[in-house]
Amino acid sequence: MRVTKGAKIAAGTALLALGVAACGGGSGGSSGGSGGGSDNPRAASGTVYIRGCEPQTGFVPGNINETCGGTINDFVYSKLVKFNSDTAAPELDEAASIETTDNKVWTIKLKPGLKWTDGSPITAKNYVDAWNYTAYSPNGQIGSSWFADIKGFDKVNTADPDGPEGPKQAPQPETDKLSGLEVVDDLTFKVTLNSPVAVFRTKLGYVTFAPLPESFFKDPKAFASNPVTNGPFKFVKWDHNSQIIVAANPDYAGTEKPKVKQIVYKMYKDDDAAYADLLANNLDFTELIPPSALAGDKWKGDLGDRAIEGKQGTVQTITFPLYDKEFGGNADFRKAISLAIDRKTITEKIFNGGRSPIAAWTAPIVEGYKEGTCGDLCNYDPTRAKDFLAKAKAAGYTPPKEFPIWYNGDSAHKEWVDATANSINQAFGPDAGFTVVGKAIPTFAEFRDTIVQHKIKGLFRTGWQMDYPHIEDFLNPQYKTGASSNDAAYSNKAVDEKLHEADTSTDPQQAIANYQAAETMLAQDMPAIPLWYYGLQAGTSKWVTGVKVTPFGELDPLSIAIKEA
Repeated sequence: MRVTKGAKIAAGTALLALGVAACGGGSGGSSGGSGGGSDNPRAASGTVYIRGCEPQTGFVPGNINETCGGTINDFVYSKLVKFNSDTAAPELDEAASIETTDNKVWTIKLKPGLKWTDGSPITAKNYVDAWNYTAYSPNGQIGSSWFADIKGFDKVNTADPDGPEGPKQAPQPETDKLSGLEVVDDLTFKVTLNSPVAVFRTKLGYVTFAPLPESFFKDPKAFASNPVTNGPFKFVKWDHNSQIIVAANPDYAGTEKPKVKQIVYKMYKDDDAAYADLLANNLDFTELIPPSALAGDKWKGDLGDRAIEGKQGTVQTITFPLYDKEFGGNADFRKAISLAIDRKTITEKIFNGGRSPIAAWTAPIVEGYKEGTCGDLCNYDPTRAKDFLAKAKAAGYTPPKEFPIWYNGDSAHKEWVDATANSINQAFGPDAGFTVVGKAIPTFAEFRDTIVQHKIKGLFRTGWQMDYPHIEDFLNPQYKTGASSNDAAYSNKAVDEKLHEADTSTDPQQAIANYQAAETMLAQDMPAIPLWYYGLQAGTSKWVTGVKVTPFGELDPLSIAIKEA
């Protein structure tokens, strides 16, 4: 989805089964545990408590590209398509049918009788209006680039000629309506793309493609903090930096209903505090086990059969601000930094093997993953690192004396960031002329704001959690010029052209080959440095049962139930 949280997947392509299993031998993807019965404090209220974090922007679907908001928005909003919680395969949700004969013109019919939480009907117009609003560049929606495939996007979305810091303003678009969207009747609309895109059906499961009710357009700012929604859970309350409360939606028409009355997403100052609450059974689920508990597999002993582990499609990177000449460096400097990072030692010592070194920008569980697209530039090699540093300096780049790696301080990043900084400093030695240091920004929301506004000075941690299990999802949103999550402000015409070849290919295997070729090109520029991919370590309290973690590394809130006597 997203910043740590949208492929050519032709219709009908089978995806890998990516379930997770409880360490104590329970059923795949779920957690058991002892306790419950009449002494279960969750039973009376029907409320469970889940680890959450402060969303960056709120609850407007087209303005979300990070996990704190995305995790909740995925279940307060229903889309045309949803993803199977066991396999991540796309399935119809609010759509009764999505039909095409050429992958260019799509006819979408909605199921009848669907309602918003304010009681108003869900219509084709709700989808078309939402997509037009998000695509229209003056509205400033983070997800606008997701609609670039639709005919007329260039008429509703204009680029800022000198970036967010420059004095120039983007020209006013010609119109605020995508010409490729047409409402046919209350439950039907047509979408015409610029060219065939076989993966379009799958993309429709991403939260940016959710509809918006008519009430949104009366006050978009107020809606972001108190939305009308259409998913299995409805919004109740947001106490900023403390908690977000959602409740089961009684009008939800989907086949699988919530098993609890209410979920409270609790926010913590750090992962250790959340883990302590989990051990005390004050928190019912977290997917973030701190390094202090991962060491020696302590967490498994602590939790017993309440521990859950598996695989997920998430990659950790650190990214350069290429819009900043001082900290963006040149390609040789960026390669030098990559070669100075001892990924193997860091993943072993800090994560106890819960992360695995990676030499690619995509996760191994996704379709199209190719090992080693980073080449030998993701190997630990201090000698070559020094050589590239010398080349960078000879070409005229002088690193600032202090070179930060920024991270959000409300999650367990300090240990690995400090270890990464130490590895770089040791590889270059005392004569490097600069020192790498870890620096924290207090909250994830503040951290993301600083990145999006191009105010960050130094390297910064980035991660990508798949929106669907395909290589395309790791490349287009992050490395295509002007894309919604292109935090580096990276631009390479050859990469863009190769990605376009992949996007428009009608042969899924040729598309994958083109995506892989584009990914390999990234190694020559190194806008972001691949570090490792995530395993899954999660845990539950003794008060809940049936807990399932999806291949996206998130709790499936429709799975969690309160234990009965």
